[in-house]
Amino acid sequence: MSGFLTPAGYRPRITESAVGEALSYMPTVVIEGPKGCGKTWLARHFARSEVLFDQDIDARTSVSVAPGRILQGEEPRLLDEWQLAPEVWNQVRHASDEGRGNGRFILTGSASPPDDATRHSGAGRVSRVRLRPMSLLETGQSAGEVSLRSLLAGEPVAVARPDVSFGDIVDAVCRGGWPRLLGESVRTSQRFLNDYLDEICRTDITAVDGVARDPIRVRRLLESLGRNVATTAAFATLARDIDGDTGVDRETASEYVRALERLFVVEQVPHWSVHLRSKATLRKSPKRHFVDPSLAAAALGATPDRLFTELTAFGFLFESLVVRDLRIYGQSSDAVVHHYRDSDELEADAIIETRDRRWIAVEVKLGGQARIEEAARSLLRLKNKVDTERVGEPSKLLIITATGYGYDRPDGTTVLPITALGP
Repeated sequence: MSGFLTPAGYRPRITESAVGEALSYMPTVVIEGPKGCGKTWLARHFARSEVLFDQDIDARTSVSVAPGRILQGEEPRLLDEWQLAPEVWNQVRHASDEGRGNGRFILTGSASPPDDATRHSGAGRVSRVRLRPMSLLETGQSAGEVSLRSLLAGEPVAVARPDVSFGDIVDAVCRGGWPRLLGESVRTSQRFLNDYLDEICRTDITAVDGVARDPIRVRRLLESLGRNVATTAAFATLARDIDGDTGVDRETASEYVRALERLFVVEQVPHWSVHLRSKATLRKSPKRHFVDPSLAAAALGATPDRLFTELTAFGFLFESLVVRDLRIYGQSSDAVVHHYRDSDELEADAIIETRDRRWIAVEVKLGGQARIEEAARSLLRLKNKVDTERVGEPSKLLIITATGYGYDRPDGTTVLPITALGP
């Protein structure tokens, strides 16, 4: 299914399949994600008419003055940045109840509006699809030879070394998966991303719910989140980074982070709730990632040259890139991403779990045989701790690297470079 508005130069997105499927069984589909990730272009690929609320002030006014007219047009009808005219939610909800079929409206939003805007449920009328910046497959930096779907099926892996260097991966982390930055230099990309963060601090984080927030404190929080990316850093830690010893408490830090989550800039990776054979207990704190690792790099002012000399810091950013791609690829397999950590300090960077309870445990390593051996031991320990009689055997114990070959090891673990992975 495609509409009449597909833009020239549109590059296919993995999330297309989720949007197309949702339009086949729901009257309304909401595409959510951060500014600049390609929501409007993806929606236009399916839409036959559109209203652009961020560009058309009259359209925002007409929602309350002449509500019926804003929904008139060929369907699917795109209502872009709908949160700028939140009254349209109930109008779409009522129109979706008219029984005139599925695939009628596509709403896009780069911010989650206040709860009262959607206090009337969209259950049975609305399907939500999350769009993130582009994966390495979508930007052309992964060959996609090994699909996540095949890994979940337990299929063997044998991949030659991809023609992508470690430096290419560093650049990919710093540039990110933003469609408008395709083909741009890393330097230009990082200037754009610094401006992007400045706009979040100055305007967006207040506009999301009307609560005034200090831009300087927001910027300090972004820097702290960058330093603590891919960790379970406590709100107390973030609070100290925001304002030193001058009195910002953990509740304030938590409220700031929630605002960033509503902008789809920061995302949690929840803990994996699983039954264990051992007496260890699960740590339930979520990990935090930016929606794209380039935002963490920009918040820290981390250039490729700097990251080459700070590989420990780069390792966390690389983990964030891997988690971004796993989330994107996982949508095609109806899978979600968790993390694992227990009281014995055993961790797994990611657990990919499908709705039918197939699962893959993932450790992320930049490379090097010693690191691979360490990751393999950790994954095998995890397998032995999990009560597989309840959750089943893992489909794969996967070590994702920056470069190198992909292969199944004799011990039952698998090594795979991120540049060979696809959905």
